[in-house]
Amino acid sequence: MSFHEMAITISAVNRASGTFSRIQADAESLTARIKSLGSTIAGLGATGIAVTHVAHQFGFLSDEQTRAFSSLMAVVTVMGTFMRTSWGVAVAQKVYAAACWIATAAQNALNVSYATFLALTGVGIAVIIAAAAAMWHFASQMNAATASVKEYNAAIGETPSYARSISRAGEEGYYRRGIED
Repeated sequence: MSFHEMAITISAVNRASGTFSRIQADAESLTARIKSLGSTIAGLGATGIAVTHVAHQFGFLSDEQTRAFSSLMAVVTVMGTFMRTSWGVAVAQKVYAAACWIATAAQNALNVSYATFLALTGVGIAVIIAAAAAMWHFASQMNAATASVKEYNAAIGETPSYARSISRAGEEGYYRRGIED
C-alpha cells in the first residue's frame, strides 16, 4: 500500500468517524429517553395499583373491579420495567426503526406522487399553450385569406364590366358540358 493510498484511507476513516460518533450519540440519547419513559410508565402502573387498592378499601370498587384494574396496572408496570432493560431498549429501537422505515416509504411515495403531479400539470399547461398557439396561427391565416379575398373583390370591382365579360371562343361549351353531364 502506498503512502497516497494510506492517506486516502486515513482521510476516509477520519470523515466517517465523526458520523459514527454522531450516530453513537443519537443511539445513547434514544436509549436514555426510552429508559426514562420506561421508568415513568412503571411508576404510573405502580401508582395505578396503589390507587386501585385504596379505592377498594373505601368501597368505590368491587372485588372484581379491583382485580381487573390491579391486573391491568400490573401489566403496565411490567411493560415499563421491561422498557428499562437492555432487551426492552433493543425492542423499542427496533420498533422505532420500523416506524422510521414506514415514514420514509410514505414520504418517498408522496414525493413520487408530487413529482408525477408536477409533471402532468406541466404537460397539461404545455398542451394548453400549444393549443392556443395553433388557434392563433389558424386565426392569423384566416385573417390573411380574408384580406386576400377582399383585395381580389376590390380589384374585380374596379375592372370595367366589358373586360370581365370577355371569354375565349368555345369556352361556353366546356362550361355547359360540365353542368349538363
